[in-house]
Amino acid sequence: MNSFYWISGLLLALIWIVPVIESAIHLHRIADITQPPWNPPQDTPLSFLTIVVPARNEAAEIESALRSLLALDYPGVEVIAIDDRSTDETGRIMDRLSTETGSDGKLRVLHVRELPPGWLGKTHAMWLGAQQGSSDWILFTDADCVFRPDTLRRAVHYATSNNVDHLVLFPTAHMRTWGERMMISFPQVVSSFILRPWRVRDANARDFIGIGAFNLVRRKAYTALGTYEALRREVVDDLKFGQAIKKAGLRQDVVFGRHLVSLRWAEGAAGVIRNLEKNLFAFFRFRFTLVFAACLALFFVNVWPFVGLFFAPGWAKAGFAVAIVMIAVRYRQTSPLTGVPTAVFLAHPISASLFAVAVLRSAFATIRDGGVTWRGTKYSLEELRKK
Repeated sequence: MNSFYWISGLLLALIWIVPVIESAIHLHRIADITQPPWNPPQDTPLSFLTIVVPARNEAAEIESALRSLLALDYPGVEVIAIDDRSTDETGRIMDRLSTETGSDGKLRVLHVRELPPGWLGKTHAMWLGAQQGSSDWILFTDADCVFRPDTLRRAVHYATSNNVDHLVLFPTAHMRTWGERMMISFPQVVSSFILRPWRVRDANARDFIGIGAFNLVRRKAYTALGTYEALRREVVDDLKFGQAIKKAGLRQDVVFGRHLVSLRWAEGAAGVIRNLEKNLFAFFRFRFTLVFAACLALFFVNVWPFVGLFFAPGWAKAGFAVAIVMIAVRYRQTSPLTGVPTAVFLAHPISASLFAVAVLRSAFATIRDGGVTWRGTKYSLEELRKK
């Protein structure tokens, strides 16, 4: 039994040391576009841009989101807001804003009354919105995101200066409760095992990224990947968009920018779990074997270090202690980006356990219901697996 503790402890220490060292070496390579070099003068020529905002039942957030887009100081921009079969006041709020004097005709509203066969609601809404313009750039964003006025000037200036086809900006999540800080910071900490953001710009690396809050793409690149028509059934559409960009051999990059794009992703730990449940089974390609393997990995990598430190005899505790210190360091590394205090690492095993519960609940609900209900439409598990 002692050998089991020694081996598992040393393995965990190694597992956590590697991403910590990689992040320490490479994380600074990701640009922060809030810095002065990426703030071009107001008279800098910038290409015309179309912002596509799909929304379904977003009455609580859509007005503040659209007002922030209309207040952007970008010189040439149009906003296409798509009301995707909303049953609340979303569509009426959009229409009211589009007729206000202050919008200056920059906001156009499309209403989807019926979803065409073979599409998911959100991918169809984004495809429809992008079809409306002929701008050089398209920004796909979510209906709950609030933009700082200079966000687009900085982002487009960075993208054009670096000849980027697809640019992702990490959004800032407003977290008001301990549960939100605990559950939102957890995936950002463990993402280092599957995503090395500093490598997405490397054409030879398999790393890719896509975030629904901010996917900025050249129109010619968007056309080259087959538009959203090629992703019509993708539940995890933002990640699949990034993957499609990378597979098409296009130039991709990611940047930081605290408070340039902000959102309240969920209310409380329970709200985070509910949001995660909508997409997690899709993330694992609707395969229960992958879900089971992921839950085992979540327990071993994130919970077992704390359990092992308590139960391991004598010096066998050393490996577990090193792993826990590395977990704390990872939280420290992400703290400037998330605003979450390093002390949240103490709740790490609880976060991992709740995340595993969300994964299992997502899989169970999908299998129980025979599919996924997404934006008011049910899609069978069989057709989702065939996409």
